[in-house]
Amino acid sequence: MHLFIVLIGENYDSFKRLRIWDTVFTFACIQTAHSFIFKRYPLLVLLCAVCSLSGSRSPVASAGRSCADTRQVYAEKGYSTGTAPVTQISGEHLRLCPQDYTCCSSQMEETLALQSERDFLKAVEENSQFLLTTFTQRHRRFDEFFRELIELSEKSMNQMFTKTYGRLFTQNAHVFQELFVELRRYYSGGSVSLSEVLSDFWSRLVERVFSLVNPQYQFSEDYLECVSKHAEQLQPFGDVPRRLRVQVMRAFIAARALSQGLATGRDIVNKATKLTAESECVRGLMRQWYCPLCRGMPSVRPCHSLCLNVMKGCLANQADLETEWNNFIDALYQVSEKLEGPFNMELAADSISVKVSEAIMHMQENSVTISTKVFQGCGSPRPAPGRSKRSPKASGGNRRPFRTYTPEEKPTTAAGTNLDRLVTELKERLRPMRGFWVSLPHTICNDERIAADVTNEDRCWNGQTRGRYLPDVMGDGLASQINNPEVEVDISRPDVRTRQLIMELRVVTNKLKNAQTGQDMDFMDSEEGSGSGGGDDGERYNDDWPGHGPYSPPYNKPPRSPASNPAKPPRVRERNGSKWNKNNGQGRIKSATSKLSFSPVPLLLPFMVTVAPMWR
Repeated sequence: MHLFIVLIGENYDSFKRLRIWDTVFTFACIQTAHSFIFKRYPLLVLLCAVCSLSGSRSPVASAGRSCADTRQVYAEKGYSTGTAPVTQISGEHLRLCPQDYTCCSSQMEETLALQSERDFLKAVEENSQFLLTTFTQRHRRFDEFFRELIELSEKSMNQMFTKTYGRLFTQNAHVFQELFVELRRYYSGGSVSLSEVLSDFWSRLVERVFSLVNPQYQFSEDYLECVSKHAEQLQPFGDVPRRLRVQVMRAFIAARALSQGLATGRDIVNKATKLTAESECVRGLMRQWYCPLCRGMPSVRPCHSLCLNVMKGCLANQADLETEWNNFIDALYQVSEKLEGPFNMELAADSISVKVSEAIMHMQENSVTISTKVFQGCGSPRPAPGRSKRSPKASGGNRRPFRTYTPEEKPTTAAGTNLDRLVTELKERLRPMRGFWVSLPHTICNDERIAADVTNEDRCWNGQTRGRYLPDVMGDGLASQINNPEVEVDISRPDVRTRQLIMELRVVTNKLKNAQTGQDMDFMDSEEGSGSGGGDDGERYNDDWPGHGPYSPPYNKPPRSPASNPAKPPRVRERNGSKWNKNNGQGRIKSATSKLSFSPVPLLLPFMVTVAPMWR
């Protein structure tokens, strides 16, 4: 017996791990008490008695350990303690936690597993709230700002043109109204070609102004069609249409791309964070968060590395968004910089009325030359009845001539907002968004309510008991979870929804990248080479953006081919002259005097050129 006790003492640690030390040592003590060793080894007998009475060594005593702390935490979460054991019981019934002595019944384990899933989804939602709030708020503010700019630009044009031109403008206001209707429709995402919108606007305008500067003639629909058809060759408005097109298209394309990009970012965050935890993920969540509670250690937090492995397994698909997500954030950032630079939406909106007035002024000053070329190309028009000569008094000579605006008359920006400030705030919020999906597990596990600090690796929950967590932390993404010890992930089945989100990110990123060069992906084929601003080193003007000198490349664009343009609803000229379809084969017979029911401004002396038409 003496040798037996010595053997047990020397191998105490091994017997303890085998969990048979309590029984063997108690038996040895009982036998020793009835032998002569009681007299020779009284201290050993006393030690045996103490060990036998210790609750930590005996299975019977362990089963009777109090579960008061567990019951209290369980009740604080709003659950009934009716099924919660008062003292620890055998854990053979457990499916997720270690089958040791436990304070959890089967029903408690199921309840806490569901709770762990809710805690996980809440943690993801809370840590992604910054993204969702930023995209939602920034989209709303930029959208309101851009719409208000368009609204104020039209309002300012109406007020100033009415003040300057009187009835000359009000009776032809629909030409300008339609321009802003189409600009709004484009910004709102409509299938509208900005190049076509602006081209049609100048075609309408040249017909109106040509009739005004030649009131002594009447022009048929076909004749005016000939004028507008060769407007690009005549350049009646000088270089203004091209400059306005470059400025407006760059700004509107960038503004729409940014607004759509922010809306897409919001939607992607919403979709990516609406998770459904798989069963293996729930198992890992339960083991790290609530198995310590079942063991009667509610204050023990999971080890930081354990938490990372669980989160990397549960968020493996989200991490695969990382590359395209970063490209998307970079593209948003770059487009926003363009908007506060050469693609400034405020300057573009302000310049519309100014450049239109400048164009009209140019045609007025060069009307004799332009009319001569038109008469040579389209033929001699018929004199208007009773208007062979113009009388300044009869023709409204007291009206104010066309003129450009002084700086103080230029349209104002959206009240209470500033594009530079909006862009600065957006860029500050975009910077921390890079790397969000890969860093999300770390962000969650860095919360002291969720996992133990990295400095407390020896006294944290390692998945089985209190102690250091030994497995390595896995990499990022689905493919890296092949050997995840906490969450079993099927890497052969990529998530379909994640693949769809990746494609959405690629599409919106391409739109943003094209917007940086002034190109709209939806109309790239039709607008390629149309002066839409395909490069930053080309068309820049000192009155469009400060810091750039004047640059006026030759404007030799060939006539537009209808087949190269995207399909759009036909526009038929109405009786009031508000809309029309520019089909060359469609006859248009309408006199300038019947179309324009006001007294024209006396801008030209009467003249008549009789030549054979060259263009018709």
